[in-house]
Parts: sequence; structure tokens; C-alpha cells
Amino acid sequence: MSPEPTRTVVSRRGLGIAALSGVALVVSVIVVGLTTRKVADARLSEWTEEQAVPTVAVLRPDNSGRKTTLDLPGRLEAYAQAQLYARVSGYLKEWKADIGTPVKAGQLLAEIDAPDLDQQIMQVQATLASAQANSALAAATLQRGQSLITSGSISKQDLDQRTADASNKQGLVNSAQADLDRMRVLEKYKRIVAPFDGLLTARATDVGALIGAGATGGPPLFVVSDVSKLRVYVNVPQNYVPSVKIGTRADLAVPEYSGRQFNATVEASAQAVDPASGTTRMLLVVDNSTGALMTGAYANVRLQLPQPDNILNIPASALIFDQGGLRVATVDDNNRVVLKEITLSRDLGKEIEVGAGLNAGDRVIESPPDGIASGDRVRVVGDPETKLKSATDQPAKPRG
Repeated sequence: MSPEPTRTVVSRRGLGIAALSGVALVVSVIVVGLTTRKVADARLSEWTEEQAVPTVAVLRPDNSGRKTTLDLPGRLEAYAQAQLYARVSGYLKEWKADIGTPVKAGQLLAEIDAPDLDQQIMQVQATLASAQANSALAAATLQRGQSLITSGSISKQDLDQRTADASNKQGLVNSAQADLDRMRVLEKYKRIVAPFDGLLTARATDVGALIGAGATGGPPLFVVSDVSKLRVYVNVPQNYVPSVKIGTRADLAVPEYSGRQFNATVEASAQAVDPASGTTRMLLVVDNSTGALMTGAYANVRLQLPQPDNILNIPASALIFDQGGLRVATVDDNNRVVLKEITLSRDLGKEIEVGAGLNAGDRVIESPPDGIASGDRVRVVGDPETKLKSATDQPAKPRG
């Protein structure tokens, strides 16, 4: 046999094997490509799902029982203040003390020259002298009649007339004496004196000024204020009134003493709500024995409020207001969202006191994203054991 047919058979077999190898390679490439694409799609789908899961920060409600405060504006007033007016008319003769002068009870502040009153006193004195003379004459006439009645020289009717005349004349004496006594009392009011120890905080008169009797609409001549302790009036919002009891301590600050605080105590409450403002007026007293505080000054009053029992604090940003009511979003052990309805105890501004609906061990989402619902999966970041804390006590901010 010749060698050509053998070579032809071998060449055809090699070509078949090569073709099969090529097909296998193509199939392998296709399979690998499909597998890689499927894996990539799966990873992309998983990555997309992971990206769709919101990331939230959680914290534990604070139940440390720290104190809370309530800041309110107040106005300082003298504990006792007397506005002094004249009781007699005349002209100011002289004044003895000016504003800012400490005075003692009974100390002379001014004298009034009252010529009209002096003339009235002289007239009443003359009337009294005349009445006394007439009374003396009537008494002597009555005495003579009593000595003559036994002898029958005068009648019983004449004696009765003398008795009545003597009584009438004595009544005129008593009336004139009472009028003179009244004038003498008024005469004492020509001297204006301090009613108690204090500080002269106002003087609205000068030498030669015309003085009218009584408070005729003008300013008082002098104002004496007891500034050894001061009154502070504040208007407390209605929802805080039950927490501010008599004896509650407060810290008082004034602009002129930056960083300095004065101790004050609640002494009285109006026990009534003003319909216009929704507040209750309360009185605090602050010691001012050093004289550092001034009457009429503005002051910031920080009341120390008691911490209620079983109260949890959460940030205001954790609240959700929607058609479901007032709720907060918590995270369970499976990182699933659980929405809980709560009731508020007090609004402290940046923080909220929760009265019911929340437990101390709940993980509360600090700022829940929009549209969050119960059962949603979330990714928790940060320390879930972190509790709501602040460097200082949070002052309450009254609403309204």
C-alpha cells in the first residue's frame, strides 16, 4: 500500500480532535462567563440590598435622675416700700436726705411750711377759749341756781334751763378741743419722717415747691425702700406649677454681675392662672444684706425642679409625629425596627421626659429616617450601650 492514505486518515483525526478541543474551550469560556456574570449579579443584588438597609445610631434612655431647671425672667422689687406724700398743704421748707441715703425709722426727711394750717390752729384755739369762757359762765349760773332752788327763789324750770345751757356750753368746749387736737395731729405732718429703716430711693421735690395734701396724682415726695432683702416675681407656666412648691430653691443672676449667682427661695404662689398668659405668678425672696442687688433690676431666675420617679430622658430628635400618634423607633435583638407609642412627661427643649411606653433597656434610634416602619431591618452603628448624657443639667424651656 502507498503511504498517502494513512497520512490523510491521521490528518482528519487530528482535525476532529482539534475541533472538539475548540468546541470544549468555547463551551468552557461560555460557562465561566455565565457563572461569573451570575456571581457578579448576585453580589450586585446583595450589595444593593445592603445599601437599601438604613444605618442608624441608637442609644439607651437616660434614667440617671439628674436635676432639671427652669429659666424664667424676673424683676427685683424692695421687700417693703413706702411712697411718702404730704398730709398738709404748703411749701417745702427744707429737705434733709437725698436719694441713695440710708435712713432710720423716724428720721426727718423734710419739713413743710404750712401758713394756712397755722392760721386754722390759731382760729380753733380762739374758738376753744370762747367756748371755755361760755361754759364757765354757764356752770357758775347753774351753781347759783342750785343754791337758790331750796329757798324757792327760782323755779324748777329755770334750773332745768340752766342745766341744759351748761351742758350745751360744755359740748361746744369738747367740740372745739377735738378740732384743736385734730389740727395738732395735722401739724405733726409738717415733718415728713421715714416709716422704717431703709434706703431713700426717690426724691421728687425741692425747697420752695408747692405741696398739695394727699396723693393728688403727682409723684410721691420721697420713696423709702427696705432693700435688706428683695422680692422677685416670676410667671411660671401652668404645666410647671405643680413642680414649683413653696420652699423651692432658685439661683438668681443679674447682668451687672457676670458669672455670679444669688440664692433665692420661693415664698408664695398666687394659686391662680392668668388666662391671658397661661402662667401663675410666684414670689421669691433673695437676701440682699450686702446691698449688691438693686430694686427694679432685671434678673434671670433658674428654678431647681425635682426629678420625677420612673422618668426616662431621650433626645427630642428621636420623636416621630405621624398618623400613628407620638412614637419612638427602637431596635430589637435582630436589628428590626419596633415602633412604640409613648406619653410625654415634660418638654425640656433638647430633651424629652417620657412618662410611659418606653423601657430603660430599649435601644432608641436617635434620629429615625423618614418612612421607617415596624419590621424594617436597620444597620446599627456606634455603641448601643451609650446612654443620653449631658455635660451640664439641661435647663427647661417653657413653651408658649
